Amino acid sequence: MPELHPATRAVLRFFDSTHLPAHLAVIADRFQDLAVALAHHPGLDGPELTVSLRKLLEAKDAAVRSALPAGGEGGTDA
Repeated sequence: MPELHPATRAVLRFFDSTHLPAHLAVIADRFQDLAVALAHHPGLDGPELTVSLRKLLEAKDAAVRSALPAGGEGGTDA
């Protein structure tokens, strides 16, 4: 498997969900699976891959936040 570009590796680290409670990690893990699959997909590379991963990260953060209780209580940051 080819080495990932440093920018790609830098974005992928933010998909880690080990710091999240289980009910939030389940949501985040789906995004992590897709991010890793895209990063390792043959033919996908360069600036547009990094942009797509950053946008996926934004979507992951929003999805995790949407699972938090109203009022911002209940855990950790996405």
